[in-house]
Amino acid sequence: MTLIELLLRRWLVVALAASLALLAVAHGFELIGKLEPCHLCLQQRDAYWSAALVALIGLVSARFAPGWRLTPWIEALLVLIFLAGAAIAVQQAGAEWKLWSAPESCSGASTVTAADIARAMHGEMTRAPRCDEAPWRFIGLSMAGWDAVAFAVLALLGAAAARRSFRGDAAARRR
Repeated sequence: MTLIELLLRRWLVVALAASLALLAVAHGFELIGKLEPCHLCLQQRDAYWSAALVALIGLVSARFAPGWRLTPWIEALLVLIFLAGAAIAVQQAGAEWKLWSAPESCSGASTVTAADIARAMHGEMTRAPRCDEAPWRFIGLSMAGWDAVAFAVLALLGAAAARRSFRGDAAARRR
C-alpha cells in the first residue's frame, strides 16, 4: 500500500490531524513568534476549525452510524471547506504581493480586543496587523502563501478520497 492510498483510506483522520496541526502552527507563530493574526489569517483559521469539526463528525458518524453512508458526503464537504480556505489564503497572498488590494477590513483598523486594551493600559502602542504586509517569509512564500499550498493539497487529497468513497458506495449498492 502506497502512502497516498493510506492517506485516502484514512482521510477523515488525516483531515482532522492536518487541520489541528496547522492550527497549532498558526497559534505557535502568534504566541511564540509574537506575530498577530490579521483578519484574513483568522478566517483561514476558521476554515481549519470548520474542517476539524466536520472531520470529527465524519469519524463519529462512520463509527456509530455506518449504515447512513455519510462518509463520501462529509469528504466532499471537507473539499469545499479546504477550497474556501485556499481562496482566502490566495486573496491574502495576492494582496501581500500587491497583485490586488486587500479587503477594507484589512486596513489595520480592525476591532479592539481585550488584549489591545490591556496593552494600551500598560502604555504599549499597538497597531492592528495588515493583511497586505507579510511579516514572515520562507522560500519566498508568506504564511498565507504556505497556507494556500496546504489548503490546495488538502483539497486535492480530499477530492480523491471522496471520489474513492463515492465509487465504493456505488459498488456496494450494485451488489
